[in-house]
Amino acid sequence: MKIDFKALRIEGLYNQNEAGQLMMRVKLASGLLSVAQAAVLARLGQEYGSGTLHLSTRGSIEFHDLEFDQLPQIQRRMAAVGLFSRGACGGAVRGISTSTGFGRGFQFTQVLGRKLLLHFSGNPHFEGLPKKFKIAVEADYDGSRHLIQDLAFVYVDQEEGKAFYDVWTGGGLGRAPQAAILYRRRVAESELLPLAESIVRVYRDNVQPPKRLKSLIATRGEDEFRRLLAEELAKAEPVQFSDAFDKALLPVSGDAAALKLVVPTFAGELKAQLLGKLAAAAEAVGVDYLLVTADQNLAMLPADQQCRQQLIAALSEVGFSGLDQPFAVLRVCPGSQECRMGLAATRELAEQFQQRYADKLNGRSLAISGCSNSCAQPQVAELGVLASKSVKGEDGQRTPRFDLYRRTGEALGERVAERLTEAELLAALDAEL
Repeated sequence: MKIDFKALRIEGLYNQNEAGQLMMRVKLASGLLSVAQAAVLARLGQEYGSGTLHLSTRGSIEFHDLEFDQLPQIQRRMAAVGLFSRGACGGAVRGISTSTGFGRGFQFTQVLGRKLLLHFSGNPHFEGLPKKFKIAVEADYDGSRHLIQDLAFVYVDQEEGKAFYDVWTGGGLGRAPQAAILYRRRVAESELLPLAESIVRVYRDNVQPPKRLKSLIATRGEDEFRRLLAEELAKAEPVQFSDAFDKALLPVSGDAAALKLVVPTFAGELKAQLLGKLAAAAEAVGVDYLLVTADQNLAMLPADQQCRQQLIAALSEVGFSGLDQPFAVLRVCPGSQECRMGLAATRELAEQFQQRYADKLNGRSLAISGCSNSCAQPQVAELGVLASKSVKGEDGQRTPRFDLYRRTGEALGERVAERLTEAELLAALDAEL
């Protein structure tokens, strides 16, 4: 049977290799999954694919090395617990990325992110786009991730239970990184849905595949983009999300920063069996949700300090140790091991970095991407490494070349060196760290 790999993209699937194995990306509501959902994904991960799950920087979970004939069974079992992959790849509104730091706007952003995910996912009006369209809902400006989104809502404040957001649009990474522009400040949440729909329609109707929204602003200018958006908004229906009562996916109190527990996962890689044990330990102490963080770790929010200590003890028994110790923020894409686009073995490189700079990385962020797609977001890390080129040597073997980014302040990181060999990259990082 001939497989139409291009058609599979809208289902959240990419062809990984010449053998036709597949990567499946599971969309999560604001990076959250219940312990019951985590248990199902853990079982699926043990039965199908590589046995290891990948946590992405946008709060999704990826399976690798799947076979085409396994998909119906996998999708059926995910659907039984409310999980799906539709629109996680291909020309669609992707999974909604949200802040994962339990900041002051966390409760609002988590709920809004879930609403947007459910609204756009599987909606035929917003599929078949020129390329991917990424939306983020940020609780604050920390990390500047709003700059790399097609559309970002940044929480500002709230009055009488109503939230307000700054709106940014037209950002993106890839071969030509471009920071988003500020469209409007302090927009009421009730105005966000028609605005989001209108921006997606402007993109759909005015950009040729395989370009992103940023290309429209780059080629035709911000003024023309605003004119097109004003025309689309004039036709938009006055629709909004409505709530009969307050909602919260993870209730956050003033003690959230002290209560949260982060489980580091090196390079975002987590054995499916360990995820199952983690979910069982969390459930045993009354923690019902897990959060995939923007730095590819897992976080939980125990009810109180006693519950937190019980959770640490339970996790220690099943193989998770040093949970209250400082750890490095090391974001890593799957690289050439599991991605056709990858030019470098990113995990092997990450292991070198961790061994070489273990003491120096604590409290700092480092991101490694295996190609210009920049899935690990190197331009919003303090130091970013990007495999930008593959060079064929005299022996016929291809080796990667790396660009190094440094970020200071609130803008995107700047490229400070390019086309470095691995040895040259290590020397450059020695100087930086």
